[in-house]
This record gives sequence, structure tokens and C-alpha cells, in this order.
Amino acid sequence: MGGKKAVGCPAEWTVDVIRGRWKLMILRELCGGTVRFGELRRALKGISEKVLSQHLRELEKDGIVTRFAYDETPPRVEYSLTAAGQALKPIVDALHAWGAAHAPIARARAAAPAP
Repeated sequence: MGGKKAVGCPAEWTVDVIRGRWKLMILRELCGGTVRFGELRRALKGISEKVLSQHLRELEKDGIVTRFAYDETPPRVEYSLTAAGQALKPIVDALHAWGAAHAPIARARAAAPAP
């Protein structure tokens, strides 16, 4: 029926939590501290409000992000990492470092003419 696939491995569950075109970039922005919704949207060029909201809700449901809505006009909503989200910081940093080291090699390989 239309649910998510059951996950048995802890590493697979971790990948499932951060899977998505924007989730790692959202986490990277939140690693710096509490951020308002509009600031996130401006920092993540190309993301729509709908997708940003959806990813933030999923991260909140998974216990990675906390949302605080102020009772004021205009509305103000801030997001920050939970303790579980903070624990992902070394993983996000390692993925960033790996990508920085290996992306140029992969791009050069892709651009090279076939033998």
C-alpha cells in the first residue's frame, strides 16, 4: 500500500531521514544556529516555499529539527536542530568534505572523451 519501505539497518534509516534534494542543504544551514523560514528560503536558491515547508515538516517529524512559531504579526517561525540533529553535524560535514574532494574528479571524468 502507499507507505514507506520498512527500514532495517540504522545506516539505511539515517540515509532515509536525510534523503531529498534539499535536506542536506537545509541541515547545513541549520548547523550554524537558529534560522527563520525566510532566511532559509533565501539561502537555498531555487527551493520553493512548498518544498522547503515539506522538508522541514519531515525533519521535524523525524526529530531532527524543532520549529518555534511566535504568536505575533507578521508571523515569525524559527527552526533549529534538536540534539539528534546536532549529532548529524559531523556526518553533514564529512559528506561536504568528501564531495568537495571528489566532485572535481568525477566532473573531469564525465567531461573526458570516451576512449
